[in-house]
Amino acid sequence: MSLLGTHPLWAADKVELTTRVSGVVESVLVKPGQRVKKGAVLLRLDRTILQARLEEATADHARAQADEADAKREQGRAQELYDRTVSSTSELEAAELRYARAQAALSAAQARRVIAQKNLADAELKAPFDGVVSAIPGGSGTVVVADCQPKPLIVLSR
Repeated sequence: MSLLGTHPLWAADKVELTTRVSGVVESVLVKPGQRVKKGAVLLRLDRTILQARLEEATADHARAQADEADAKREQGRAQELYDRTVSSTSELEAAELRYARAQAALSAAQARRVIAQKNLADAELKAPFDGVVSAIPGGSGTVVVADCQPKPLIVLSR
């Protein structure tokens, strides 16, 4: 005897969907009763701020790349001077430290850029499975606060 029986069990027949990021609903692209395929865009948040954050993160990344390249050149010069016994160990170590810090800053800037790209992509709420739109509690103009128990924007049924 099987505990599950012969019928598949679904975690939920209806799923309440919301975005992973905060914002204001710009447009709802579906209607109640509409069938949707997995991956279909159901609604979009206003992307203005998220786009600006991506541009800011991209600029920070470019600056960190330039700083890292400059620190690498300085470290190479310091190594060359040290090898010719023109400079001290402390000057070489300072250049190596600056280079290590620049590499860390570049890694952090890259991570911030990836997060900003992901947040921008998450401004679109997509269907996680094929289903039927049961309800649309969040229409255009709805404010979404993703940090604390966000309200459902779309209810999707299997």
